Amino acid sequence: MSSLAVAAGVAAVLMAGCWLVSLCLGDTSIVDPVWPMVFVAVAWGLWLSSGGGGSRKLALAAMVTLWGVRLGVHLALRKRGEPEDFRYAAMRARWQPFELWSLVIVFGLQGALATVVSLPLVAVLGAAGNPAVTWLDWIGGAVWAAGLLFEAVADRQLARFRAEPEQQGRVLDRGLWRYSRHPNYFGDFLVWWGIWLVAAADGAWWTIIGPILMTVLLLRVSGVALLERTISERRPGYADYAARTSAFVPLPPRRPRPSRADGYG
Repeated sequence: MSSLAVAAGVAAVLMAGCWLVSLCLGDTSIVDPVWPMVFVAVAWGLWLSSGGGGSRKLALAAMVTLWGVRLGVHLALRKRGEPEDFRYAAMRARWQPFELWSLVIVFGLQGALATVVSLPLVAVLGAAGNPAVTWLDWIGGAVWAAGLLFEAVADRQLARFRAEPEQQGRVLDRGLWRYSRHPNYFGDFLVWWGIWLVAAADGAWWTIIGPILMTVLLLRVSGVALLERTISERRPGYADYAARTSAFVPLPPRRPRPSRADGYG
């Protein structure tokens, strides 16, 4: 069996199982904490299918596991006790019978996307050999570590902010969130480009489609773009925050533009 087939098979089995659980719970949004765990399962499935072993392979599998488990646990804790996410509730109202449609448009689609994003893992963990570590591996590891730290700190800052009763309805604009409106997604971005650099060190430059797809998902599909559509309605001060804060890449806050009322122009 090819490495790509192994990755696709692992993702399909895990997503099918998640779909069955969602039917019992009546909650499709359980897919969110499962999503990062798909990559963990794919990584170890590939490692086992290629015969295991190899310090380089183990290092990459560990990188994916640390990222996936941390994010999966974080999302599961945030999901605990909450109703179905509004995105899936809207789909449920639109697509009927949703129990069947969700298998295709939620679980099947996310399994397919995870397989494509996992191409760097397929190239490294699914290979029979175990090339020596190079300088590009170290750079990839550094980028991955920076992304994991960035994402974990941003998630922690947001969780603490949401836990403060006096902050309900307000906008978090301190810590990493002072420099980026979505620092957690930026951390995710760095994680997957770091993983790709490890694959590139093995000569698998073609797997760049994986981090490109993840970047598109983070910016245009399920990440930044989706939240930005509705967050201004839920957070009254968000428009002012957005005017001075970078959407994705952390940058120093912009100064407010002077108005005519301030005596300029």
